[in-house]
Order: sequence, then structure tokens, then C-alpha cells
Amino acid sequence: MTSFPLLTVRRSLLITAVALAAGCAQQPPSTPASTSANKEPVRLMTSGGFTAAHKLLAPQFTAKTGVVVESAYGSSMGSSPTSIPNRLSQGEKADVVILARAALDDLAAKGLVKPGTQIDLVRSAIGVAVKKGAPLPDISTEDKLRQVLLNAKSIAYSASASGTYYETQMLKKLGIHDQVMPKSKKIVTERVGTIVARGEAEIGLQQVSELLPIEGISYAGTLPHSVQHYTLFSAGTASTSTNPQGLEQLLKFYTSPAAYKAIRDTGLEPVAKPL
Repeated sequence: MTSFPLLTVRRSLLITAVALAAGCAQQPPSTPASTSANKEPVRLMTSGGFTAAHKLLAPQFTAKTGVVVESAYGSSMGSSPTSIPNRLSQGEKADVVILARAALDDLAAKGLVKPGTQIDLVRSAIGVAVKKGAPLPDISTEDKLRQVLLNAKSIAYSASASGTYYETQMLKKLGIHDQVMPKSKKIVTERVGTIVARGEAEIGLQQVSELLPIEGISYAGTLPHSVQHYTLFSAGTASTSTNPQGLEQLLKFYTSPAAYKAIRDTGLEPVAKPL
């Protein structure tokens, strides 16, 4: 067996190590395909109608782009301290706002949302729910819905878009406004379904997408077509937005066919054209 001097072996090892180091230096450091370490988060405010869909879509968006979404929640309208109009009026910052279109247009008129940036995303029907275990009411026709509301001992309705329709138009269409409004309660700080689940109201009416996630209730279905009212939920750029690139990415994803399943699964109907 040939014996190599120790100095020769050390020199060979040194040359090999230098070559390996040089090769590594030419390769870029390995990084995850999607990382949010150097990306500004998108700050999003959404009302209850789009909340369930957003909670499904936001993690998908982050996984795809590496952009984190910082979320805040509140009603589309009303005097609650957590309502989105109040949040923005008090200086809370956001990049994008998603809420009922009429309320969004009002924010644009006030300068809290940049005019002309509104994009319709989904529409939502009004549904009816009762406490889990209670008999499901038959609301399949206008006459049957009218009788259900007249027979109910107590009714809870939203302080947002669906509730405004309920108290100003729907009951009048049914011809029972004066009989039903005294036993109806507007819910300001909670979901209507939560009130029904606790047994504090026999019947609850709200956007379908806001009823479905609530435990402890049974969903009875949507209002009959003749008295149904659809609310558009739309996105707009907040006047305080500082992340136009992240905002554009998010809206492209939320209006893409990839978002449709989550939207439909939460009781909404997509209406946006892909950007």
C-alpha cells in the first residue's frame, strides 16, 4: 500500500475545502418559495357578511403569495364602536375595506375610501334560523313566512344591511309591520344567530353567510323570492392604504375562480369578474 506524507494529505484536504466553499458561495441561499418576512402585510376590514369567506380565503392567499393579512371586523353600518365606519372615522388604518355596497359608497363620499375603487365581490341573501332542536319553520312561501313571524314570540334581526331592509321594507311588504316590530329586537354587538342559540329570540333573520357559522342554531332557509333582498358586499381601497401592491394581489385572488368554492361554501354568491 502506498503511504502519503501527512503534509500532502493536509494540503489535499485544504484544497478540497476551499473548492467546496467557493462552490457554495456561488449558490444563492435556500429560501422558502413563499415567505412574508420582507413583505408588508395587507390590513383588511370586513363586515360580518364576508367574514366567514375571508377566514377561509386569507390563509390560502398567504400560502400562495407570502403576504400576511391583518384582519379587523365590524358591522357595515350603525353606531357600534366596532362598526367599520366608526373605526375608520376614528383614524384606524386599513388597506382594503369589504362591506355592504351602500355603506362602502357612503365611506367613499366621506373620503374614508378612495372614490372609484369599489369592486363588487359577492351577494348575500337573507336567511332564517331557530334554536337547535326547535321545530324548523316553513318559510317556503310569502304567506307561510308571514304566519311564522306573526306566531313568533320574539324575533332578532341585524343592525346592518339585512336588518335595515327588515324594519323599513320587508315587514311593510308583508303587511305586518305594526304587529311584528314591537316583538323584534335589533342586535347591535353580536351575531343574530348567537342570540337565537342562547334562546333569547325564537326566530332570527340575517345574511345567510352570518348565520351558517353559528353553533347552536338550525338554519331554516332563505326568505321567499317575493320578499328576498340581496346585499352586495364590495371591496374598496381605504384612504389610509400604504400597501397598493399587496392590496392588488389580494383583490386579484379574492375575485379569481380559485376563491369561488370558499365563497359558495359560506352561503355567498360570487359576482366579481376576475381582475
